[in-house]
Amino acid sequence: MSRTTVRDVLLWVALVVPMAATASLGLSEPRPWWQSAVAGAVLAVAVAVSRPRPALALLLAAGLGLAASPSLFTLSYGPALAVLAYLLGRRSARVRPALYALAATAAAGTLLVVGRGFDPVVEWLVLIGTLLFGALFPWLVGRYRRQYHELVAAGWSRAAQLEREQVIVADRARLRERARIAQDMHDSLGHELSLIALRAGALQVAPGLGPEQRAAAAELRGAASSATDRLRDIIGVLRDPTTTQAAPVPPLTPVDETIPALVHRAAASGMAVRLRSEGPEDAVPVMVERAAHRVVQEALTNAAKHAPGAEVTVTVTVEHGADEAAVTAVTVVNGPPPDGPARPPGTTGGTGLVGLRERAALAGGTLTAEPYDGGFRVAARLPHTPPETAAAASPPDAYGGADTLTAASEAGDLDAFAHARRASRRRVVLPFVAVGGCAAVFVVAAFGWYAYIKAHSVLRPADFAGLRVGASYAAVEPVLPDRRVAAPPVGRAVAPPPEGAQCRYYRASGELFISVDHFRLCFRDGRLVAKSMIPRVGTAEVVEQEEKEWVR
Repeated sequence: MSRTTVRDVLLWVALVVPMAATASLGLSEPRPWWQSAVAGAVLAVAVAVSRPRPALALLLAAGLGLAASPSLFTLSYGPALAVLAYLLGRRSARVRPALYALAATAAAGTLLVVGRGFDPVVEWLVLIGTLLFGALFPWLVGRYRRQYHELVAAGWSRAAQLEREQVIVADRARLRERARIAQDMHDSLGHELSLIALRAGALQVAPGLGPEQRAAAAELRGAASSATDRLRDIIGVLRDPTTTQAAPVPPLTPVDETIPALVHRAAASGMAVRLRSEGPEDAVPVMVERAAHRVVQEALTNAAKHAPGAEVTVTVTVEHGADEAAVTAVTVVNGPPPDGPARPPGTTGGTGLVGLRERAALAGGTLTAEPYDGGFRVAARLPHTPPETAAAASPPDAYGGADTLTAASEAGDLDAFAHARRASRRRVVLPFVAVGGCAAVFVVAAFGWYAYIKAHSVLRPADFAGLRVGASYAAVEPVLPDRRVAAPPVGRAVAPPPEGAQCRYYRASGELFISVDHFRLCFRDGRLVAKSMIPRVGTAEVVEQEEKEWVR
């Protein structure tokens, strides 16, 4: 037996217990055993269909209640009505089935109440009150529980999605690190290999060397050039070609090397390079200094590779604009090589200029690279602005901006989740408030009507004692109250009414919400043929003592 079946069986037992308890305790009208069996079978069907058809289950419970009482208020089937209404809200996502079921129950109950004829207002109020408190409120509670669990499930689903996104962000961070390493390897190792090739070329033409030494120098130069090409190919595999901007991460090259030291090393390797510095010697931000160093390093590497033997001029200028903003301008110009025209950088598939533009963009500047007088010129302008300003001004890229976009997306999703939770609470609280207001109005109106009909259906014990059997209705009418009891306690009457007589019932006291004595006056052919008292729920001694006091 599955767990669902066990739960349904336990639910059926819980719904049958109130019916059996009220019958055994005498709290309901006696009924034949087969009626109880049919009611139990109907409850079993209601429990069985409560999962696929919860609205039908509610209608079955309501049908049992209406069959027992047109006002729907019964101790036998009231708990079943409330439980199945709760399950309807818990198991059904739609509102219309519940509204249709409640409306059908109200319509059927109204027809039964009206069909009884005499004074249907009280029973109709009880019917509406039972639907309101015994069905509508439990349905709202079940609907709230359903929405709450759906919201919790959505929260857990979102948490799992965030975890997956965090894994993706970590993978992207690793890819970004690979791209950074690839760029620094290209910039640093490519520069060193170019200098080795340059020194080997200078050694090859140096005087005083034999043919074997010159051949070895040529092989060294070729090996350095080949290593540079292989490095470029490897870096091309590691780098992401869709990257437009790199993250502000520290480089792998030494951070203490200055541009003069870099130019000095290049000159010591045999490159014809000179450095010119212009402008005031202001403190240059670290980001700008590293970007300028990379520009010079890459430009010298390209010059050594594509224009060996050409003269190179490196110019570093610190300028102040009209708005007092300092700018470092770096220009590297190489002429044509002695043995032919220079080959423009980038024509062999390298990524050095891409890295230069990335570095310049991170520093908030610009970079241009173009042919110049038969050679090539690389120029960069790097403003002395904080890196945060430059990063904020630049658009998010495929790497550096991913975290920002992810954080913004997560923040937006959390805001949307909080908004959905507040909206879900409003969708539940507002119906509760509306139904609570209607319930308050109903309770006030029902209490007022109840007090009115009870107060206007009281026949004073002294007037009852003064009535004489055989008196005409015209003589009795002046002492009779305006209203009669709509649901008299006929079952507590000591004797049945006279045959062929029409009996009227009145309350002996105006007390509310307790059992009171009732008077029965029976008329036939316009005359009072019998009068009797129907005792309230209590001992016979108390009733007999009070009857003696009335006679006095």
